[in-house]
Amino acid sequence: MKVLITGGVGFLGLHLAHYYNKQNHQVSLLDIADFNPKEFEDVFSFHQTDVRDKEGLDQVIKGQDLVIHAAAALPLWTKRDILTTNIDGTRNVLSSSLKHNVQRVIFISSTAVYGVPEKHPIDENDPLIGVGPYGESKIEAEKICQDHIHKGINITIIRPKTFIGTRRLGVFEILFDWIKDGKKIPVIGNGKNRYQLLDVDDLVEAIYLFGKKNHKKYNDTFNIGAKEFATVKQDLHKLCEHAGSGASVLATPAGPVKAALALFDYLGISPLYKWVYDTADKDSFVSTEKIEKTLNWSPKYSNQAALIKAYSWYLDNYESVKATNSGVTHTTGWKQGILKLVKKVL
Repeated sequence: MKVLITGGVGFLGLHLAHYYNKQNHQVSLLDIADFNPKEFEDVFSFHQTDVRDKEGLDQVIKGQDLVIHAAAALPLWTKRDILTTNIDGTRNVLSSSLKHNVQRVIFISSTAVYGVPEKHPIDENDPLIGVGPYGESKIEAEKICQDHIHKGINITIIRPKTFIGTRRLGVFEILFDWIKDGKKIPVIGNGKNRYQLLDVDDLVEAIYLFGKKNHKKYNDTFNIGAKEFATVKQDLHKLCEHAGSGASVLATPAGPVKAALALFDYLGISPLYKWVYDTADKDSFVSTEKIEKTLNWSPKYSNQAALIKAYSWYLDNYESVKATNSGVTHTTGWKQGILKLVKKVL
C-alpha cells in the first residue's frame, strides 16, 4: 500500500512513517520542514511541500492509497498561518484525495475542539466550542471532512488527547529538564484534577487499524486517550519518584499563577500559551468507548507509563536534545524564557 503522511517530519508523522515502513508499506512524507533522510536510513520518499500549495500537493497525492493528514499549524503560530494551514490546507488535501480516488483519508483533529467543558468524560457528540484560532480551525476542518464524506470519499476523524512518547519535546522538554535537575514541579492549582494523556504508540496503532480496511463504519469521528490515568499530582509524583532526582510536585494558587502567566505570555517572555495555562487546573478526559468498540482494541499505556517512557528517552538522548536548536514544534525544545528564572528559585 502507498501511504502519504502530511506533516510527515513532525512528532506523530515520523512515528507513523516508521510503523508503516516496518509493515512493508511504501511511505511518502510531505512537510514544509527540512528532513534529513540519512538519520532515518533513507527509506522514505520526502516532498517539501506546503498543504496550502494546491498544485504541489496534487502531484504528491496522485497514486496514493491512504493519506494520513497530520499536518497542522500549532497554537504558537500566527493566527493567519493557523487558519490557512488547518482549514485551507485540509480542504486542499481532501479535494485532491477525492480527485485521485484515494481509498481513505485519516484526519488528525484534536480534543481542543471541545473547549473547556464541565462534563466528563467527553464523548464524540458533545458540543464543539473551540478555544482560540487552533481549536476553531480544527472544528472548521472537521466540517470540511464531513462535506467530503458526503461527496463519496472515506474519511476517519480522530480526536487525540495530548500525546507523548520518544522524540516528544516542546513543553514536555521543560518538564523533563526540571525533573532531571531535581526541582520542584509547580502545578496550577492543587493538582487534583484529572488530565488524560496518550502514548504516541497507541495513537499510531489505532491509525494503522483504521487504515487497514475500508469499512463504512470507519467514516466517523473518534476520541482517543489513555485508558488509565490518575490526577495530575499523582501522575507527576510517580514520574518524579521514577526519576529519583529529588524532584517533587508543588501545588500553587491557580488565580495568581494564571494571572502571572497571562502577563508573561503578553510580554512574550514565556513559552506557555493561553490554552496551556488556562486548562492546566481543569479536568480533561474523553471517553474511549467508541473507538475501543469499533476497532475491538484498547490503548495499552497509562498516563504514568507514557510519561516514564518519554522521560527515559529524554535522559538517554539528553546530549543530542540539548544540541538541537530551539523552536515552536513538538520535536524541538522550547526556550524557557522567564521560566528559567523561576527554575532557579525552586
